[in-house]
Amino acid sequence: MKKLLCVGAVMAGLLASGCGSSDNSSSPVAADEYNASPTSPATPTEGETGMMSPGYSPSPTSPIMMAPTGPAKIEVAETKLGKVLVGLEGRTLYLFSKDKAGTSMCTGACATAWPPALTLGAPTAGTNVKPELLKTIKRDDGMTQVTYNDHPLYYYAKDEKAGDVKGQDVKDFGGEWYAVTPEGKKAKH
Repeated sequence: MKKLLCVGAVMAGLLASGCGSSDNSSSPVAADEYNASPTSPATPTEGETGMMSPGYSPSPTSPIMMAPTGPAKIEVAETKLGKVLVGLEGRTLYLFSKDKAGTSMCTGACATAWPPALTLGAPTAGTNVKPELLKTIKRDDGMTQVTYNDHPLYYYAKDEKAGDVKGQDVKDFGGEWYAVTPEGKKAKH
């Protein structure tokens, strides 16, 4: 019990120090923008300042690792696999075979390697994206993840730029990963 109180006090101190500064250069967004409450207790999986989505490690060069700043826009792009769904910066979106009934099974280290496609508000459908297949789910961490044809969508941290499909047919975290076609199916090789 004593350790738990100590950890809680340290985390609350980190949260308070991150929110009390007038210099926002270390954080891309304000905490209250994501319904963070200054009175809610910090959890051990929160980012240092409490501003990032729990369980995700921010990378200053990769917006796929950061909390969303608005509605996600899902588009279709041509890759070596053919036409697939893409999100931020034209990066490929993937489905995880282990996900069941529209529920994400990718958390913790999995969500760092395969960041979920997050959104604030309803996602928007670009050209050739079927709006009726585009929906959202609430993740265990409280964030909203984009789904397509009931598949939660993810990026792959090793994809460096638009057009990369390094996550195609990868076996990782107890399942297989595939790029998603505009029809909502897994892309073929």
